Amino acid sequence: MSNIQVDVYIPDEDYDNPAMVTDFYEFSMANSLFLHGYKDTIMVFDMFFRDNPDDLGYAISAGQHKLLRFLKNYHFNDRDIRWLLYKGMSPEFCEYLKTYRWKGNVHMLREGTVCYPQVPMVRIECDMVGAILIETYLLQTMNFHSLITTKATKITGLSTNHERNVMEFGTRRAQGESAGNDGAYAAMLGGCIGTANCLAEMKYGSDVPAVGTIAHSYVEFFASEYEAFEAYAETYPENVSLLLDTYSIFNSGLPNLIKLDDAMIAKYPDDPNKRVKSARIDSGDLARGYKKLRKALDAVGKSYIKLVASNSLDEKKMSNMELYEGAKFDAYGVGEKLITSATDPVFGGVYKLVAIKNLDGTYTPKMKFSDSASKAIIPGKLMAWRVFDEEGKGQCDIIALDDEVFENGKEIELVNLDPDAIEPMIRIVPFHVERILVPHMINGEIVIDLPDIRAKKEYIREQLQYRVWESELRTELPHRHYVDLSPKLAKLRSDLYEKLYKETGK
Repeated sequence: MSNIQVDVYIPDEDYDNPAMVTDFYEFSMANSLFLHGYKDTIMVFDMFFRDNPDDLGYAISAGQHKLLRFLKNYHFNDRDIRWLLYKGMSPEFCEYLKTYRWKGNVHMLREGTVCYPQVPMVRIECDMVGAILIETYLLQTMNFHSLITTKATKITGLSTNHERNVMEFGTRRAQGESAGNDGAYAAMLGGCIGTANCLAEMKYGSDVPAVGTIAHSYVEFFASEYEAFEAYAETYPENVSLLLDTYSIFNSGLPNLIKLDDAMIAKYPDDPNKRVKSARIDSGDLARGYKKLRKALDAVGKSYIKLVASNSLDEKKMSNMELYEGAKFDAYGVGEKLITSATDPVFGGVYKLVAIKNLDGTYTPKMKFSDSASKAIIPGKLMAWRVFDEEGKGQCDIIALDDEVFENGKEIELVNLDPDAIEPMIRIVPFHVERILVPHMINGEIVIDLPDIRAKKEYIREQLQYRVWESELRTELPHRHYVDLSPKLAKLRSDLYEKLYKETGK
């Protein structure tokens, strides 16, 4: 490696290249392997997770669309190269990166697919540089999108088949701009009907509609609450949604709402669209407030005015109000508890080397193992399958080697991945079985039609309603989805574990 003079790098706070969203050790490893002649070595990595968030019986896989965009536009520019030289990367490696483009293969679950621990969500097969350097961005993208989409299915009621109209209000509580934008997208996949985030609609279109009306500051600005309501109604007569708790919900907000709606009836007697559409409360005892407001509005013939709740809501608070207090709001605004998945803010997906491709086209399995064989990584170039029962619901997932094939109606012998299972070996006759890891990119080119957000949203709803056992959707002690290994893979894993165990002298 030649010695060269490197100029001091000058930081730029406005600079941004997603390819540099990389942990430094990834560059250190890639540079070393490059210098040792491994730049063309093909590596296989799997991304999977170990536990469902919130101890649910399922998770939702999301982030595929953004990951594909990232890989398609993957590149390094002069500023990146200067910084890498400044940080000690070799000139040869940096010269190679100048023209590097991502040309690997990606197999993934379709965006929105219900998924389970240990089953690969993403399989990357790429040259050494492209396989190593994308780890951080891939994990950041898949972990966050999957976490928020999964949380949203709980908050919107998709997971219990009791859907709610939920608006995502969390951008101001999100951990940064990208979390706010990506979180809005993920929340919509999980069943939300709108977001407060304007940029999200500009980025993703009308399937992620920006919604909202007024804050307390608008009401406070005017000399009286009624003047604030009146001014807003004059500006948006067909979209009047009021906030009632700036001063007093029942002593001020409710009387002024009724007064305004009566005035609009008088002003627009022949236009029923120009009425108060909804009223939101953001403090106090929400359930009690709902019942009193609903009773009062119904009593004066204003049943058409919908009621909206916000204020640190989550699925448990909403369920308690609905089930135990009879307070089912027409819509909810949910902020920090959704955008941060506050009850379980880490998805926990990992990215592990599982195989290296040999010159003859075969694959050498690789694995990390701990002190317990049951916790060892599942090695090899893998494929994930899902078995469906006669009702079309997912019965179990199978992790197998990529060259294995399972057929409908033909008996399969499987090894239970659960080490505590009473029966370690099981036999099933699948009614229907299908590969769930599907090709998304081949040689760097996208090879799958990407559905729009509305279609992905419906795909998630359809799975939770018709393709998942009801016991997996329980909020407490849900059924643990069966995940099994093919005997061929189980033997490979066991043999490799034993070999590595002996070689390390344990």
